[in-house]
Amino acid sequence: MSKLRVAILFGGPSSEHEISCASASGVLGAIDRSKYEVIAVGITKHGDWTLAADDASKWALRKGDLAVVEDEGNRVAFATDGSRELVLTDATGTRSLGVVDVVFPVLHGPYGEDGQVQRELEAVGVAYVGSGVLASERGMDKELSKDAFLAADISATPHVVLTEDSFMRDPESALEKIGLLGPLPIFVKPARAGSSKGVSKVKNLDQLGEALETAFAEDQKVVIERGLSVREIEFAVLESRDGGRPKVSVPGEIVVKSREFYDFDAKYQDEDSVDLIVPAVVEPALLAKLQESAADAFVALGCEGLARADFFVTADGYFVNELNTMPGFTPLSMYPALWKASGLGYSDLIDELIALGIQRSEKN
Repeated sequence: MSKLRVAILFGGPSSEHEISCASASGVLGAIDRSKYEVIAVGITKHGDWTLAADDASKWALRKGDLAVVEDEGNRVAFATDGSRELVLTDATGTRSLGVVDVVFPVLHGPYGEDGQVQRELEAVGVAYVGSGVLASERGMDKELSKDAFLAADISATPHVVLTEDSFMRDPESALEKIGLLGPLPIFVKPARAGSSKGVSKVKNLDQLGEALETAFAEDQKVVIERGLSVREIEFAVLESRDGGRPKVSVPGEIVVKSREFYDFDAKYQDEDSVDLIVPAVVEPALLAKLQESAADAFVALGCEGLARADFFVTADGYFVNELNTMPGFTPLSMYPALWKASGLGYSDLIDELIALGIQRSEKN
């Protein structure tokens, strides 16, 4: 039986470039080489596709040393004739890297998770892992995703939305809008960024200006959420190949010990500041509701393949915080850890994601 040829995309122009590289390291190290021929395609911060090292250790997450895709002097692109052929161009000329069966876009943030790369892959007719264009756009945009949750009667975190333009034109109205959230603290977040990039916790109004400036540096639209006393509970969600309800993992919990919140450094650099508890202890009746809501949220966004559902659990209820349509695959990431605790190992998870991507392409 011939191997499937899988192109793994990583890097990209977003501020989450380095985390994408670390996620790719996890996938490169776990994918079953007896089943797949792998082509590692790195995308530089300028958006150029280049043939990269198929070496998990090169892209691994190291404290204080995050890998970056460098311009290797070559370019990789799909043929535009629908053949799914991947073509390499370098100083020696042009040659084929073969016909690709499926792409695994291990990309985080804008370009990778907002529907752009998905649209490009659909244009050349190649199958890919994960959600399509529309669900990716919704999942990347916190305003759109919260609107979709609320439309499906799924509780979303109390929030308001501001654009940089509206804030500059009428800051007083913006402050009144923020005041509707109630007493501080609040969280100021770029609407279309991940890995807690650009996120600030505001405990007094003197911090608000800097928080908005930080968020607007990532995106022209921000979502401001009420600060709540919560447990942070997460689930891994996986599409069912038979078309049934999405599968939902055991719960995981994030317990922040020595930082204000689960920020970028806590996620990827400062392991000692946070405990990731898998499986988390959740009362059975509540657990059933959370798992049902995780599946509902997946359906509400129109997700395919995979997603991670993040919840805030309060003393008297819970809110869906967000759905991440391409969650991290680093050694510190919840998504593969949750499936491992649920009985689905990393390599088998990759098998399932690839099968789902190919199945969708064949249906279409």
